[in-house]
Amino acid sequence: MSRIHKLSARLANQIAAGEVVERPASVVKELLENALDAGARKVQIQVDNGGVKRIMIRDDGEGMSKDDLPLSLSRHATSKITSLDDLEAVATLGFRGEALASISSVSRLKLSSRTEDAEQAWLAETEGRDMQANLSPTAHNRGTTVEVRDLFFNTPARRKFLRTEKTEFNHLEEVVKRQALSRFDVSFELGHNGKAVHMLRPAPTIRDKEQRIASLCGRPFMENAVEIDVEASGLKLWGWVALPTFSRSQADLQYFYVNGRVIRDRLVTHAVKQAYRDVLYHGRHPAFVLYLELDPALVDVNVHPTKHEVRFRDGRLVHDFIFRSLHKALADVRPVTQEGIVEGANEFEGAQVGSPYSGVMPAAGSSMLATMPSEGSQGAMSLAPLSSAAGVRESMPAYGQLYSAQGNAQSNVFTEGGLAGGFIGTDPAKDYPLGFAVAQLHGIYILAQNKSGLIVVDMHAAHERVTYERMKQDFYSQGIQSQPLLVPMSLAVSQKEANIAEECVEPLQRFGLGVERSGPESLVVREVPVLLQGVDVDQLVRDVLSDMIEHGYSDQVEARANELMSSMACHGSVRANRELTHPEMNALLRDMEETERSGQCNHGRPTWAAMSMSELDKLFLRGR
Repeated sequence: MSRIHKLSARLANQIAAGEVVERPASVVKELLENALDAGARKVQIQVDNGGVKRIMIRDDGEGMSKDDLPLSLSRHATSKITSLDDLEAVATLGFRGEALASISSVSRLKLSSRTEDAEQAWLAETEGRDMQANLSPTAHNRGTTVEVRDLFFNTPARRKFLRTEKTEFNHLEEVVKRQALSRFDVSFELGHNGKAVHMLRPAPTIRDKEQRIASLCGRPFMENAVEIDVEASGLKLWGWVALPTFSRSQADLQYFYVNGRVIRDRLVTHAVKQAYRDVLYHGRHPAFVLYLELDPALVDVNVHPTKHEVRFRDGRLVHDFIFRSLHKALADVRPVTQEGIVEGANEFEGAQVGSPYSGVMPAAGSSMLATMPSEGSQGAMSLAPLSSAAGVRESMPAYGQLYSAQGNAQSNVFTEGGLAGGFIGTDPAKDYPLGFAVAQLHGIYILAQNKSGLIVVDMHAAHERVTYERMKQDFYSQGIQSQPLLVPMSLAVSQKEANIAEECVEPLQRFGLGVERSGPESLVVREVPVLLQGVDVDQLVRDVLSDMIEHGYSDQVEARANELMSSMACHGSVRANRELTHPEMNALLRDMEETERSGQCNHGRPTWAAMSMSELDKLFLRGR
């Protein structure tokens, strides 16, 4: 090897460019962040040939002085941090001071800028071969314009890895979309090859924000979105999450922001996935636009050159906060009375229930209104405590028995095995969201009418959710019960797994797992949850320990228990071709209105859909 020597400025910048500048979209990301950090309220982006030939970004921010222009093009030069304290509580999008230097080393760059009080604007020009900036006076309003031409002209190997013009522009447009979703106070204009692509005005009101999201993420997303706004323990989560029935085949409509910075974080992904676990169809992905706000000192953004990843100081607190907020919001989406809704008055208030298989457009004519009830609203119905898995099975409603004609007509109480216990009767004078049953269709669907129109309910899917939620509430109301193993099981584990098991004896016990450390790399399992007696104990314990190492928390026991109860609820629910009486059908409708997550069955399928009278009139061309 040769002697140690210092790299030239050009080579050092090109190495840094390999980390920061992957494609034209990377350039746009860095320059947009600089514009927003400079206080811009209007940003214009013009690109040619997918950004390979030309990228021009103009903003109306603070601008730079003549002396700052050449300095901004050198490495590790920034106005955003001055000390370690600033780095530990970064409040800006950019802070490394490498972006402009890296970009200028692999392109032909022009940088024009002017401050508010400057008499003259200045232009700095560089090319990859010559790192020295050439300064000259120019005409420019307050703000900055950066023009990047011929990206990777001096690194042909890098240019060969670029994709087609359309692909590169799609990546670039996605970057603009992410920034536009994070800064509603800024207007964005994007043009490609001289044609306007996006013209986004500032969005100060909730209505304006919804309009911007609809234009960027599609109107079906907003039509199926539930608004979130939760604050606790110094954390605030707000934004919009799509109903489970509006799912995607890919995770391509997921935007999560931490203090305005878009991120992709495993901890956040796990918390969101866990919140949707009970209601999402297998293999589908949720859609959301969410914003987490917290003290900048509690999150480390300096963990990756592209700043896409962050590290939370208290990951478990953040994970639990996100999970519980989304879990409650999704659980509280229930049918509500649609009286007073005027067609077209607010196209984002009607939440449509579409096919879980489509993931793009909801089913035509199917709609429901999503709402968040008050804190005091009732959740799932309470039942007598169950002490074992056998007790759970014995208490499953089956709708298999005849309706008791001798019972109180206002209480709708079924005989043993039916839907019984604490149920509020159907009052003919009351306006129920799901209305009153009028017929049963092919032994599968319940047809009902309310003041707004027609309701169609999949009786098996609906009863399955009602049964499942009751079983869960009963099971968890008394904690997860454990049962000693007849013969304790020994497990060979890693030292790291043994350490976490020893540290978390009490949390494991709350999960119904009695685990003791018997050696440096061995454990003894003495107790398991009652409901999971037949499960693979070895794999269960390893999965729990893996989760606790990764997230500081595990939901494996709860997940396995829920899977079993879900399966039991499915088999114990009313089946197709079972004829129900009108009181039985109305009882199921009332139960759906009171049950959490009643819009989806345990497998993520929608349980009901609606058509308003105006939609029915359009179907039959009435009024023409």
